[in-house]
Amino acid sequence: MAAEKMSLSKAINASLRTALESDPKVLIMGEDVGKLGGVFRVTDGLQKDFGEDRVIDTPLAESGIVGTAIGLALRGYRPVVEIQFDGFVFPAYDQIVTQLAKMHARSLGKVKLPVVVRIPYGGGIGAVEHHSESPEALFAHVAGLKVVSPANASDAYWMLQQAIGSDDPVIYFEPKRRYHDKSEVDTSAIPGPLHAARVARPGADLTLAAYGPMVKVCMDAAAAAAEEGKSLEVLDLRSISPIDFDTVQRSVERTGRLVVVHEAPVFLGTGSEIAARVTERCFYHLQAPVLRVGGFHSPYPPSRLEDEYLPGLDRVLDAVDRALAY
Repeated sequence: MAAEKMSLSKAINASLRTALESDPKVLIMGEDVGKLGGVFRVTDGLQKDFGEDRVIDTPLAESGIVGTAIGLALRGYRPVVEIQFDGFVFPAYDQIVTQLAKMHARSLGKVKLPVVVRIPYGGGIGAVEHHSESPEALFAHVAGLKVVSPANASDAYWMLQQAIGSDDPVIYFEPKRRYHDKSEVDTSAIPGPLHAARVARPGADLTLAAYGPMVKVCMDAAAAAAEEGKSLEVLDLRSISPIDFDTVQRSVERTGRLVVVHEAPVFLGTGSEIAARVTERCFYHLQAPVLRVGGFHSPYPPSRLEDEYLPGLDRVLDAVDRALAY
């Protein structure tokens, strides 16, 4: 079929619909995912079409949601659970890191837990406390979990398909402020590997590496820099654990400079690991230190201040200028 232009949220809905149609063992669980269709309407219409036994409205109990999903996975189901907002995941953190992530190793490979945990994350929507956080590094640090985040509708569709098909647990971070961004989605295409980074824009002078909500910011920064004669390469990392360091290395070897951008605080964030690995692997190619751009090491602020907290075009371009000045 021909590609269709759709929003990122619609692409997730279409992907969930495809999974439900393709495999009777796929279940969707979460708070308000059924009759309401989710607070962002991402699961709209699915309970109506597939029934309350397949799309299940749960109590407000994240630990119970994930714990139930683990039990269902042990019985052969493939649950897809939704955590309503990023800051609500922490009651389920124990279940995720001590049970979901460890069961495969604990059973010496005999037990698989094909559970997907969908988490809308990040800021930019003017929400209240605990509705705009970026906790991806906490999960990437946990062995046994795959952690991914799409930046466009096509990846939102295909990466979720691949996550649901994985026998390993996947934490699927959805950039909520990009829910309405539209792009082409070809549902008949053959997707690339789930954990492969992609070159979103080629360039020669410096590499910008980002994922999820910050890819668009980096694309805008590259376009602005081009007007001043600077050629920036933009990498969409797509996967946070594992990270496709080979693609990052090839890019840095071409450009000699790297700026890593994410919404989460810079302190001990994903960019820290990338900066360390690139320094080890590309030391003799680097013409400047690896720089990081991200949120501040503070609680997420009230919505009136989030524009000051979130890394935007100016902060990315400032880091680009500092890197190019070496």
